[in-house]
Amino acid sequence: MDWMSLPSLTALRAFAALAETGSVVSAGARLNVSHAAISQQIKALEDRMSVALVDRTGRQLVLTPQGQQLADTLINGFGAISRTVEALTGANESRPLHIATTPMFASSWLAPQMAGFHAIYPNANIIISTTPKVQLLEPGGIDVALRYGDGNWPGLESELLFASSTVIVGAPSLVGSRVFEDPAELCDLPLLQGEGVSESSNWLERSIFLQERTAGLVQMPSNLLLDAARDGRGVVALIRAFVENDIAAGRLQLLFEHNDNKGFHIVTRPGFQRPALKTFLKWLRKCCSDCALL
Repeated sequence: MDWMSLPSLTALRAFAALAETGSVVSAGARLNVSHAAISQQIKALEDRMSVALVDRTGRQLVLTPQGQQLADTLINGFGAISRTVEALTGANESRPLHIATTPMFASSWLAPQMAGFHAIYPNANIIISTTPKVQLLEPGGIDVALRYGDGNWPGLESELLFASSTVIVGAPSLVGSRVFEDPAELCDLPLLQGEGVSESSNWLERSIFLQERTAGLVQMPSNLLLDAARDGRGVVALIRAFVENDIAAGRLQLLFEHNDNKGFHIVTRPGFQRPALKTFLKWLRKCCSDCALL
């Protein structure tokens, strides 16, 4: 390989930072340089390659198809270099295992299962970050994300943990003996919805159930949704795995189910996985298998 023919590493890193953060200001803050320096490096990179990497016609910078192709390669490459250095030096082993997932998945499924993990690995140090936003998986940061979707996250590796449909459920005290054939028939019932983006929100936004409502809408933190639904304060759209036990016990009634072949995935960066991550993922797969979710 002719290393001398490659653009400067500084320019490539500046472009990768822009692709990861979405703005020259954030990229400059990450690399501890001015946003003007980031802009200059990217312009120099485009001149060097004779390729337009960024579309500047709108109010925000958007990567061109060629820019996205380069960004994916750079992010994977820099990540692989960082992980290899950490593996060789052992610098990463004392860091707690960092898991990112949604508030609903953490409170309804992951947290109750973690007692079993700590019983086997009592000395494990774990950080669980809960946010509805998709977080970056960067070297030295988040080790694994547990995300709901179709498994397609460019530049990352995903493995289906378990599939689960979206359901609308309500308490018997609210629903009574009514039988529903279509989500539109639920529009006269109060709706409970978690704040921000959730696993079911994308489907809910497209649903006639949300668009043609006649009853009220109550938004609340995701960790309060299930208790509110059990108390009969409204119906709620959730991932079925979160309410399977409630349905079986009769605390909630299944009113509607939508299956779009999505599920929760283990999402990681390509390449080397440190031992703490391998241990956790092995336990997680077995946990799902024992729960008959795999």
